Amino acid sequence: MAKLILVIDDGAEQRRFLERTLSAAGYRVVTAPDGESGSAAARSLLPDLIILDVMMPGMNGYQVCRTLKADPATTDRPILVLTAKDEPTDHFWAREVGADDFLTKPVDLPELIRRIEDLTEHR
Repeated sequence: MAKLILVIDDGAEQRRFLERTLSAAGYRVVTAPDGESGSAAARSLLPDLIILDVMMPGMNGYQVCRTLKADPATTDRPILVLTAKDEPTDHFWAREVGADDFLTKPVDLPELIRRIEDLTEHR
């Protein structure tokens, strides 16, 4: 069965782009428009990978990551932060809250697929 990826991003265009691209690459994709609904989806679906934006209203990506990594039900789910933010502090905070990987937008599609494969290899 195809691996399930949850995309949490407040940008509708970004969600549609990732859904189309990853579906074409053979993944099942579910999306969430904000941190709260994304956290709930992660707990109920237990996806093989979570792709997470940082800059979102309400619960930002760092808060979502910290929450999911602290929850026994989702602590082992790999999280790939995909954001337009690319300062050293952004990389630091992503690691600090438990993200497993970090990529910047606009994303290089072959690199994204490679990272997804690496993170989901043993799932």
